[in-house]
Amino acid sequence: MVAHIGDFGLAKFLPLKPHQNSSIGIRGTTGYVAPEYGVGNEMTKEGDVYSFGILLLEMITGRRPTDSIFQDGLNLHGYVNMALPDRLTEIIEPGLLSTHMGDGNGYEGRKLKRLEEGMISLARIGLACSMESPGERMNTCNMVHELQRINKILQNN
Repeated sequence: MVAHIGDFGLAKFLPLKPHQNSSIGIRGTTGYVAPEYGVGNEMTKEGDVYSFGILLLEMITGRRPTDSIFQDGLNLHGYVNMALPDRLTEIIEPGLLSTHMGDGNGYEGRKLKRLEEGMISLARIGLACSMESPGERMNTCNMVHELQRINKILQNN
């Protein structure tokens, strides 16, 4: 239940069992595979965008999409979406902010504020990439642009 590089592009095909109708099946890691692949849709770049979004949300929260807290319809996407923007710091992986904790004033406080803003922006990208419908997902050009913008903010940290 760990994302692998093969989850991006899902380049791995496996033959299905002889009693199944189709001649190919898709292999991917549970929680990272785009929902449309479960109903037999073709692999697309939007599927890769979904996997990237889930991985980004996992890195921000420290929770895998298969975490036991995700039950009764709750998933990683919904978990982050419910926390944005005001409660995101409550669900962020503690190690991401702990090295920057200060008294909230002065240089350390400004640094922490920029880091929190960067985490909120990253979470928004993760959410936009992991939308259920492929047509609603962020396109790769916008994703790269936003990631570069966030990188500039965080580099000034």
